[in-house]
Amino acid sequence: MDSVTPGSKVNPCVEVLEACGEWFVRVVDGDEELTRSFELESFALAYVEGQRRRLGLADFDRL
Repeated sequence: MDSVTPGSKVNPCVEVLEACGEWFVRVVDGDEELTRSFELESFALAYVEGQRRRLGLADFDRL
């Protein structure tokens, strides 16, 4: 895990990974972090795409 100095800004990112038959999406935006789980890959990827666009990112990370 990255260490973050208090007051430092974290670059926004969107990550998706599959574990134990579930899909997890992690969204980092400034000092906020949200993780959501999905049963279907297609739902997870649709959510990823929306978050990627909202944050103005060129791509997302598939872990």
